[in-house]
Amino acid sequence: MKNNRLFYTMHQKVVITLLIGLIALASSCKVGKKYVKPELNLPDKLEVMSIDSTTIDDLQWWELYTDTVLQDLVYEALENNKDVLIASARLKQYMAAKRIASADLFPHLGADFNSEREMENYGGDNQSATTELELSTSLTWEIDLWGNIRWGREAAIAEYLATKEAKRALQLSIVAEVAQTYFTLIALYDELEIVQQTLQARQEGVRLADLRFHGGLTSETSVQQAEVELAKTMTLVPVLERKIRIHKNSLALLLGAYKSEWVKGKGLDEQFVPDALPAGLPSELLVRRPDVKAAEQSVVAANAMVGVATSNRFPSLSLTGRFGLENDELGDFLKSPYWFVAGDVLAPIFQAGKLKARQKATEAMLEQEVYTYQRAVLKAFQEANTAIMTFRKAKEVYNAQSNLEAATRKYQRLAELQYLNGVISYLDLLDAQRSLFDAEIKRNNAKRDELLSMVYLYKALGGGWTL
Repeated sequence: MKNNRLFYTMHQKVVITLLIGLIALASSCKVGKKYVKPELNLPDKLEVMSIDSTTIDDLQWWELYTDTVLQDLVYEALENNKDVLIASARLKQYMAAKRIASADLFPHLGADFNSEREMENYGGDNQSATTELELSTSLTWEIDLWGNIRWGREAAIAEYLATKEAKRALQLSIVAEVAQTYFTLIALYDELEIVQQTLQARQEGVRLADLRFHGGLTSETSVQQAEVELAKTMTLVPVLERKIRIHKNSLALLLGAYKSEWVKGKGLDEQFVPDALPAGLPSELLVRRPDVKAAEQSVVAANAMVGVATSNRFPSLSLTGRFGLENDELGDFLKSPYWFVAGDVLAPIFQAGKLKARQKATEAMLEQEVYTYQRAVLKAFQEANTAIMTFRKAKEVYNAQSNLEAATRKYQRLAELQYLNGVISYLDLLDAQRSLFDAEIKRNNAKRDELLSMVYLYKALGGGWTL
């Protein structure tokens, strides 16, 4: 009995020593190339926007979009938008995949209980029945000699991070789309109000022209011209109402609803527009934009898959251990232990070049992801530079249109006085009214474009990504 115990103890020590050695060996070997960030050749700076040393990520989206109605719409969209919900579910999927890949690094332990009763009757007159009881635990472990499992885990982590950044990019886009739709709706309602006010002015013009015609002061031509302008203005109403309905439907889709009740918050002129949105450095842009970060994580995942394919060309080692109790009687069950430890080595010898071709395929995928990442960076810089210039020019256009509206309003008031006093003809008054109407519409659209350019710039620079 003592010899058996000594034998078991020695074997346990040998097994433990071998396991420790294998763990050390597995942690030291990892074939494949470590991820290296692709060369980008970043420019020194973005389009010059502001001398402010702060960057746009210091300004959260709710600090930029101060209209509380707009804020409520954004919160509702981030919570109920179906694309965001799909992205959230996909993120859960990749989180579980990451956990699965990490679990493969550790041994797997299982338990098994068998109860069997067998009847035998050799020759027809020698009947016997035997009972067999077995309780065992098994331990299986694939030793990660060449980094196959670790590369797989690295790929799973990178895919999870890419999915996480993709979700943040989607959220950033949803915030921008809600803001754009909201500002466009306000502009459409303001334009409809301008048209309705112009309609009242046109109706008053028809009344005055008719009075002057019946008073013998003008010809019937002035009356017909006034009625034509009134009819032309009336045609604008259904066009604007159709646009409003379309944008309401777009807003409802963003909110994940069948319809949305429109509640107007601040007017266009009341919306907060900063004098400048500091762009920061190119390297900061790469850190802020989640789509760029997602593209880089895809490169990391592809590089890890090359490591998986490379390590698959080397032999694999699996350890199996089992400890159990087995007897034909329950009373002696605990007195009947058994155990064994086994190791399996599987080495690929000839597979007609399949493993090498698989490695070449993953290397080609890595090359594609590198180019995709570089394209994402180029796109980010082009969008940022375009957005900076657009924002700057939109401000200039709005200021010019504001000055033009003020001038045409003075001109229209003067023309009304001169027409009533018979100094100018109705055609001159009509020209002044047309100029004012056109200037009001263009100023309204210029303010809308300034707000939209602010949204576009904020998104292009990666603002508001901390959601």
